[in-house]
Amino acid sequence: MKKIHQEFLYQTRELGLQISDTLGEPPDRKRYARVIESLIGEYAKGTGIDDVNMLSFTLADHLVFGDEDGLIAEAAEYDDGDAAKVMKMVSTTTTTAGNALATVFANDPELARKAVITAFLFKKAKGGKEEDNSLDALLEEEDKQNNADEDEDDMLHGENIEHLFDTRGETND
Repeated sequence: MKKIHQEFLYQTRELGLQISDTLGEPPDRKRYARVIESLIGEYAKGTGIDDVNMLSFTLADHLVFGDEDGLIAEAAEYDDGDAAKVMKMVSTTTTTAGNALATVFANDPELARKAVITAFLFKKAKGGKEEDNSLDALLEEEDKQNNADEDEDDMLHGENIEHLFDTRGETND
């Protein structure tokens, strides 16, 4: 499995929270649609909202991903990637969303690249054909890595435990 950069995992989790917060409880889909429509309009006009999560939030429901394996490969690096290549792997469902993405890409290609990959990771339950690249699987892998790091730290601190055992036996003199 190709590794997903930790920052993309973080941005993907944040995107989920942002969508959930905007929908509210109970979900208000009309309000959500108005917010998205407003943000698409702002990005299409060239408003400089320099936030990966906000752009991925705005476009997530309007992106169509053509090359899932290519997007997974591009997700390995957060700061170094090929924005033009990523833009060729995605299309939009509406002209307005396409204009918004094109405007952001023209002004800040890296922002567009990061937002597309974040939205892709959020929207796709399975990115690879044979491997489970769902967000849940990626989060589980991240948790396992974090737990392994913590276990190693615990072992280093607790290796010298001989002093806990009574070496004299049961005799009380």
